Parts: sequence; structure tokens; C-alpha cells
Amino acid sequence: MTGFENVEILLVEDNSTDAELAIRALRKKNLANNLVWVKDGVEALDFVFCKGQYENRVNSTPKLILLDLKLPKIDGIEVLRTLKSDARTKTVPVVVLTSSHEERDIVESYQLGVNSYIVKPVDFDKFLEMVSQVGLYWSVVNKVPQAI
Repeated sequence: MTGFENVEILLVEDNSTDAELAIRALRKKNLANNLVWVKDGVEALDFVFCKGQYENRVNSTPKLILLDLKLPKIDGIEVLRTLKSDARTKTVPVVVLTSSHEERDIVESYQLGVNSYIVKPVDFDKFLEMVSQVGLYWSVVNKVPQAI
């Protein structure tokens, strides 16, 4: 599949409103050019590991994964567990971007190796600002190792 070769941000979000807001915020900072949005945990793992509908994708891991926890098919905790337990993807920064305030979700995410855990602000403007700051930091400022 063409167009997926140099994905910088993988947005894993089942809520179309939240996804559209995140994309809008990232686009304002010119960070959405190489963004792919997937809507569930299965699609996220298929994309990252070039399986299913993405089996012909040139394998290049995203620079950043923005991951919701409350996903259909496979939840975000299982996606995170899979990503952080695989040598090919364990160094890819994963930022949980979720509505869950639950302490057990926060603790488990960090135990599994999440790089950051952010609760989505309810306020529209705060959500836009937070996503743009996250995108700038993890895509531009933060340095990650080249392919392992």
C-alpha cells in the first residue's frame, strides 16, 4: 500500500470526534502530514506489524503512537502489552490518550512501558492545545533510537 511508508504518528482512537479533534490539533502544528488513524486495537496491531489489510505496507514503525485505552476488538492495554513486548516496537514512544482516570489503568500502563499517560480534557480548546503540545514534543523534540 502506498502512502504508509513514512508514518510518523499512528492515532489509535475509536471515537471519530476525538480523532478529528486530535488530527485538527496536529494539523495546526503541521504534524498531521504523515498521520494514520485506525479505529480499533486489531487494526492498530495489523498496521504496526504489517498484517491483514496492511500486509503489503512497507514496514516502517511510527515515530509516535497515540493510543486510546477503551477500544473495540482489542483494548488499548493489550495493544500496549503487545507493542512493548516485541523487540521491533518496544522503543516506539506510546502516549496513552484516554478518558480513563482509573488508577489501575494508569498503573498498568506504566508497568507495561507507556511513555506518557494523558487524560483527555473535556474542554474543546484545552483538548486541542494538549494534543498539539504532545505531538510537538514526541514528534519534534524527543529523540528516539533509529531502528533496532
